[in-house]
Parts: sequence; structure tokens; C-alpha cells
Amino acid sequence: MNNFIENINDQKYFYSLIKDIENSKVGFYSVGLYPASLAYNCAMHGKTNNILLAPRKGRDLLGAFSNDVLSDMDNEIIEKIKRMGHYSLEGKRKSFDLKDLLLEADMVILASNSNHIQDDVKDALELRKTLKRENVILCCLVGSFCIDDKNKTPFILCNKYPNLAFFTGFHRHGALRNPNDSFTANFCHPDAFTALIGARILNQLSPKIQVSPGVHNIECQYIKSIKNISSIFAGFVNNFHSDKPGMLPTINTILLTQCLDQAASVSLQVRKENKLEKKYLSLKELGYGEEIISAKEIINDNFCEKGDYTFSQLNAVKADVLGSMTLPTKGKPTRNFQAGQVLSDMLLQLKRCPKDVSEFVSWCNNYSLSQGGLEGLKSLKFWPDVYKEFKIKNNNCSMINLIYLCFNANSEEKKEIYKVLISSEEITNFCQESVKSEFSLELNEKLKGGYILNDIDNLCKKLFLDKEENDLKKIEYNYKIPKKNPSYVNVLKIINSYFNN
Repeated sequence: MNNFIENINDQKYFYSLIKDIENSKVGFYSVGLYPASLAYNCAMHGKTNNILLAPRKGRDLLGAFSNDVLSDMDNEIIEKIKRMGHYSLEGKRKSFDLKDLLLEADMVILASNSNHIQDDVKDALELRKTLKRENVILCCLVGSFCIDDKNKTPFILCNKYPNLAFFTGFHRHGALRNPNDSFTANFCHPDAFTALIGARILNQLSPKIQVSPGVHNIECQYIKSIKNISSIFAGFVNNFHSDKPGMLPTINTILLTQCLDQAASVSLQVRKENKLEKKYLSLKELGYGEEIISAKEIINDNFCEKGDYTFSQLNAVKADVLGSMTLPTKGKPTRNFQAGQVLSDMLLQLKRCPKDVSEFVSWCNNYSLSQGGLEGLKSLKFWPDVYKEFKIKNNNCSMINLIYLCFNANSEEKKEIYKVLISSEEITNFCQESVKSEFSLELNEKLKGGYILNDIDNLCKKLFLDKEENDLKKIEYNYKIPKKNPSYVNVLKIINSYFNN
């Protein structure tokens, strides 16, 4: 159970929940950069103080901010944030902890990243049961894959806990402190009524943050995890090819499209077990145009359902992907985007791909980007297992495959990958061809006719079978057969040799 109301016939609790919704409190446990920035936005704009903050043990409430950032903050707002994280006991100021949040809040968002989130979910579930506070909604916002301790395989947290809510939206931490900016976000929960109420509670925290409900928590968390990898690629392209603005929309479009296409494949698989049910509300009540938007493809001359694309209507999730792959006009881009910029500097200076991930991490450290904050790099590490687990097709993940092999292919293969990454012509050709099926690549090569023209004598015999061989004279052809494939074709072949579902 992780719903506001398990039994809607409990009218007394139902009315009290709806009537008192404006006073509902939201607790953030493990206050990192995003929750602290969100709290700053709410302290700056919100009229009521409905946020409770509980930093992880041994950490400071505002410890995620650098001294330079803190010096630019408004002192009055900082004091408001500090009041969100403390209470008075016998005249002494005490910091909130997870237990306090579960006792005081209607919703607790476990804001830790993949380093701690699995333990935090287990602790919160056990503590909520002990405190008899099962009506408190648990939510996460982690954006990377987790690892099963027993078999060491990756998984999506919301797939392991199907009723765990997921909160996401586009946010640059500096932008959340901009008094003039506005943001969208999605609160996703498979129960439509819980999603609706949860979004309403979050939506009132700040007039500058508009939160919409959604039901696709598993799919959205997958998009978030893959988006963080895509942001690394986008950071690289925006930095390395900054003098070629015409190619950037192509890259970003494919990165976004492939995020959604992969999530559709994941949805097709996970929703067989975790079906979405219209228990109390129709999906249309959440703003969906249709109950189900199905993608179909022709298989053996028949139309077959490919996946449920309903979740693609969650615009805040798509905005999160696009925003994270865009260089801002003011302030710093996301940390994963910055990691891509580091990769660009590496290729410019070393004239090669990184030897391995460790070399790349050391470069990131030199740019003050710690591995602990790079969720995209964590997700990339487990990409081959994710690829197999969810049966992703290569034409739906070619960009992720490319960035993965930039770190993990052998030295000879990396030479071809390097050529594709540094050439605008090669990389745009790769974008165009890699979204086609593997069969299309094979067919395209056959249509070029190279394999036929390599054997001119045999071709002549087939074409002029009715003529005597003595009448045939050797003909000199001006056409020169290309001896070498373009690099992007070679890279596509390399990818297909590594990844084959």
C-alpha cells in the first residue's frame, strides 16, 4: 500500500483529506542540491511553510551549496529554509530526521541518489509500518538504475516497488533560485487518485512550480535514468561542435525520441505484470486525451501493438530531457551535461577516446565533478544489462550504444568511434542511419551494389549469358569501387557486434 486512500468508502477520512489539502506537508529526506534549491524557491515565493527538510545524518542542511552560492543568497530566505529543517525541544534547536517526517508530513520524498536510495526506501517502509503511518505517501526522485545486491543486476526502483511515487521535472539548481523563472514537474503514481492528490499537494508549495499528475512512474523513472546518459552525449556535442549549430537540433531530437522509444519498450514489458488500473478515476481526469495511446507496427503483414505511448503526454518529463540537453543562456548546465563538456575537452586534447571510464572520471574530478553526483555515468555502467533486461532494439538506443562504446570498445574500434564523434558529417550520417533497423543497414549496402561489382567477370557472365565468351572483351571501367566504408558504417557494425537482442 502506498495510496492516500485504500478504501474510498471511508468518507470521514476522504473528506478530511480533501478539506485539509492546503495544509498538507511534504517532507524531503536527504537534502541534496535539488531539494535545497526547491526549498529556496518555495521559501522565496510560497506564502505557507509546508515543507519539512531532514538532512542525512552527519550532513549540513545547506551543505550541498558552495560558499560562493551561499554568499549570493538572501539571508532572510536562508533563515526560512533553516526553519524548514529544525524544531525546538526544551529550548534547543533539533534537526528533523526521517521519523519526524513520517510523523508530521502527508508525503515524504526520499531525495537521495542511487548511493543511498535502496536503504532509504527499506528504512522508510519499516519505519512507516512501526509508526502506523501507512497513509503517508512515499516518493523518490532518483534518476539512475539501482543494483540488486544478490545477483548484481540493474533494476528500476519503481519497478521493484510498483506503488512508489516518482517526482520529476526540469530543474537547473541555479534557475530554481531565479525569482522570475517558472517550472513544470510531474508527480507519477499508478493510482490515478493518488497521483491527482499528490500533484495538488506539491503544486501549492510554490506558485512558480506547476505540478501535473501522471500514472507512469516506472516509465518516467526509466526516462530520467536514460536522460542522464543522454545529457552526457548532449554536453559533448554542444561543446565539441559549438561552431556547427545546425547539427545540434538533430542530435537533441534523436536523443529525446530514443528516450521515449526505449520507455515504450519498457512499458510494454513491465505493464504485463504491473497493470495500470482505473480504480477510482479515469486517466482522462489527469489530462490524458485518450485512455491508451498504442503504437503499432507491421509484423508478418499484420498490425501488432508495439507499446503504450500514453506516458509521452507528460510534457514536464519531456521538458526535463530537452532542458538537460540544452546549454543555458545563464548559469551552469546540469552536472551530466558538464561531464559531456569534459569528454569534449578530452577528445580535443588527447585526439582519442578515453582509455576507460576511470580515465574519464579522473578528468571529471579535475573539473570538480565528483563521480557520486554523476547519475548518468552510473547508469551507463550498467547499460549492457539494462539493454538485455528490457530487450531494447539498437535503432532505439544507438546514441547510448555509441557513448557506451566510446569508453568500453577496444582501441582499434575506438579509432573509428573517435572519427564519428569529431566529424559533423559522420555523426549526422550516424544519426540518420542508426535509427533504421539492422535489416535496413544490410539492405542499404546491397542496394549500393558493391558486393556485385567486386566480381566483374562473374557479373558479365550473368548479364551476357547468351553471348559466346570469345565475343566478350575486357572493358575498363571508370567507376572505382570504394575499398573502405565510411566510419559511421563501421561504427554501426561495431555496435551491432556488441549489442544484439
